[in-house]
Amino acid sequence: MNSQPQRTTQNPDNLKRPIQIKFRVTEDEREFILDKMQLSGTNNLAAYLRKIAIDGYVINTDFSDLKAVVSEMQKIGVNVNQIARRVNSTNRIYEQDFEEMKRGIDEIWRLLRLSLSRVD
Repeated sequence: MNSQPQRTTQNPDNLKRPIQIKFRVTEDEREFILDKMQLSGTNNLAAYLRKIAIDGYVINTDFSDLKAVVSEMQKIGVNVNQIARRVNSTNRIYEQDFEEMKRGIDEIWRLLRLSLSRVD
């Protein structure tokens, strides 16, 4: 006994939506889509996908500013580690060390302000 519902072939001219669009997904993508469909309160996959395709939107984000901030933070982290090793070995800290850290922090603030100005 076949548990699949029987499908009847209908003439596309008699359908409200005669054009069919197909695409392939992985099993993980399918499960993700079905989970999102359930969260939306819809039980009809075709209706859900149509609604998302027509009314949904894709957000493209540019993380280049954030990547620059992360890069500067990594550089500062390396500098702080070098300074800490030097302080631990000599028991002295130098004005130049503070100036170097301050320049790095100022650069991070500059990049963050630039990023925020582009969001507004």
